[in-house]
Amino acid sequence: MTISAIRSTRYESAGGWPLRITPFGLLGGPLARRLLARNFLVLKRDWVPFVSGFFEPFFYLLSIGIGLSHLVGGLSVDGKVVSYTSFVAPGLLATSAMNGSLYDAIFNIWFKLRISHTYDAILSTPLSPGDVAAGELTWSLFRGSCYTASFLVVMAAMGYAATPWTALCFPAAVLVSFGFAGVGMMITTFLRGWQDFDMVSLFLFPLFLFSGTFYPLSVYPGWLQGVVRITPLYQGVALVRGFDLGQFDWVMLPHALYLLAMGIVGLWVTRRRIAKILQP
Repeated sequence: MTISAIRSTRYESAGGWPLRITPFGLLGGPLARRLLARNFLVLKRDWVPFVSGFFEPFFYLLSIGIGLSHLVGGLSVDGKVVSYTSFVAPGLLATSAMNGSLYDAIFNIWFKLRISHTYDAILSTPLSPGDVAAGELTWSLFRGSCYTASFLVVMAAMGYAATPWTALCFPAAVLVSFGFAGVGMMITTFLRGWQDFDMVSLFLFPLFLFSGTFYPLSVYPGWLQGVVRITPLYQGVALVRGFDLGQFDWVMLPHALYLLAMGIVGLWVTRRRIAKILQP
């Protein structure tokens, strides 16, 4: 079958629905796995940035456990007293999942899209913009999942896993990665130059500080509590912390749906934007 014939039989247009779930490309075309294979080959030659991402959350957790936890003491969370490190650890886990996926979804995709023009070459093959978006989102999800798994191992080894339900933090953190990977890719397609990365950092830093990671929501003023409750990282922190403490409640469902919607909408917009940028 020729390339033109393959293109004519694609299941989707360049930027439209429907989305399909495939084993190798979440919510994307059947050729998304080819992009994943390419990324794995690149990883073999440039593995240092990937590995370095494992250390930042570990150092955060270690410093809090050794120093700050002794000053703060225990915290009461819905009637259950936990150490400060056990309170912070799930929040740092959600943050690690966010950072792991965003690194690829923003910086790497920007470089491929605007600097190296990798996608121009890729789209000269049978791969579609949908395949590109799905493959890159799955790769970002893979990276975030690796950081999540390593962080959970460290939590358990240091004795900061609050309950046996902590194992459920892994799928919750993967959902955090999915949500931020989708939104991160979407934002990347709108960035005009390197200066715009300052705006991304300006948004992420307060998002991290005011996410409920380090303090219970009750310490914030009433108006700020309302703002924090609608921020994306808070959804992940609340979801992961709920699983870690074994405190299951119906409000966890809106947190999960919020993150799921972030990923799906971000992926859909990214597919359309890549098609518009590279296939005018």
